[in-house]
Amino acid sequence: MRRFFLAGLAPLLLAATVHAAPPPPPELDNRAYLLVDYDSGRVLAEKNSHERLPPASLTKMMTSYIVEQALATGRIKENDQVFVSEHAWCRGTSTESCMYLPLNSRASVIDMLRGVIIQSGNDASKALAEHIGGSEPAFAEVMNQQAARLGMKDSHFRNATGLPDPQHLTSAYDMAILARAIIRDSAHYYPIYAEKEFTFNGIKQGNRNALLYTDPTVDGLKTGHTEEAGYCLVSSSKRGGMRLIAVVMGTKSMQERADQSRALYSWGFANFENVKPYAAGTVLGTPKVWFGKAESVKVGLASDVNLTLAHGDRNRLQAAMQIAPTVNAPLTKGQQVGTLTLTLDGQVVASQPIVAMEPVEEAGFFTRLWHRIKLFFMNLL
Repeated sequence: MRRFFLAGLAPLLLAATVHAAPPPPPELDNRAYLLVDYDSGRVLAEKNSHERLPPASLTKMMTSYIVEQALATGRIKENDQVFVSEHAWCRGTSTESCMYLPLNSRASVIDMLRGVIIQSGNDASKALAEHIGGSEPAFAEVMNQQAARLGMKDSHFRNATGLPDPQHLTSAYDMAILARAIIRDSAHYYPIYAEKEFTFNGIKQGNRNALLYTDPTVDGLKTGHTEEAGYCLVSSSKRGGMRLIAVVMGTKSMQERADQSRALYSWGFANFENVKPYAAGTVLGTPKVWFGKAESVKVGLASDVNLTLAHGDRNRLQAAMQIAPTVNAPLTKGQQVGTLTLTLDGQVVASQPIVAMEPVEEAGFFTRLWHRIKLFFMNLL
């Protein structure tokens, strides 16, 4: 592979420059936490982020995600009527949260989705699980299939609500994966996660995410609480062009889960920034093409390069691209021909394929023969 350093990201080297690392993240009294950048997926701070813990009603993020994807694909419609079975019906005890759907009644999918997200209704969660999966256990299998597809390796779901089960577990890391998926894949329905209240059947209930009432940059996602799980919160905050996701699990009170999330956001936004050194479609070079009808081809990136860096690190990035010794036709648009690597202080922070930006057809027989002869004498065959 031929290696080239890109002048556009040459390091800024000053003899007197002193690089200050960001201060350590806050110390939080909980069982686990994670702070991650939405765009790059970089973990900025964590504690026990892969420890398998009971998720309580954070579970309903997976329930709502599956409903949202079923809506997006047209498998179900917003106005479809969902039946409330005896299994789904909530008896209104103090031990569980409810949307208060009447037994043997029906309600629309979109109302029940709000009941899951805003009111944390166990009844709405179970009714939707039965509507989509046929039964709650069958829906739990769908939840596990989705978890595997998303790369949630620490999770196993046994129900649609988060009611205690010794085998019903997840991790702070997996909850961040799921939060990113909801924001990315359910953009049409994501505003529901920021709604502060919902009224159904004459009963108005408020969203339990306290950050929604105190921080206008927070727009989701979900709370959870059981005696075993403690108080949990998955939230997201967008300030300027940067979005962070915070997960706290196993705190001692509603106040603490909110305060700890605020502390993570304050630290994260104060010390890090998003950097996009290259955008999709950026042409990085025009290497020679062998055996083709064109003499060269534009090569570049098929997707943006998104990085999350400590303030001040942007100017210390180095970029290099490696292109195959020979780029041979035929080439299809999007075919990989090399790799772009970005490093910071000698450590790789990003690596992305360099692809052909346009197709190149194979040349005729005599052109290919002549190129083969030239490559032979250049010791490239």
